[in-house]
Amino acid sequence: MPGKRHSEEQIVYALRQVEGGKKVSEICREMGVSQQAFYNWKRRYTGLGLNELRELRQLREENRKLKGIVADLTLDKHILQEVLSKKA
Repeated sequence: MPGKRHSEEQIVYALRQVEGGKKVSEICREMGVSQQAFYNWKRRYTGLGLNELRELRQLREENRKLKGIVADLTLDKHILQEVLSKKA
């Protein structure tokens, strides 16, 4: 069963609540995640502010677009090579 997808803002908010003194078990129960998932979030997102999260999201989106462009160009290259090899 796939788990819920929490936004980075929700994750950072949960981490900040724990830093403020709230128990990890309470946060996990409220968010519906395991403690293992929480500690994975803590390892990944500790020290990041909202500005860094926005920048990270923007960089991930740009990287996704660039990977798509590279895939399209690679496919075009293979098609052109195949056409040239059939003509020769």
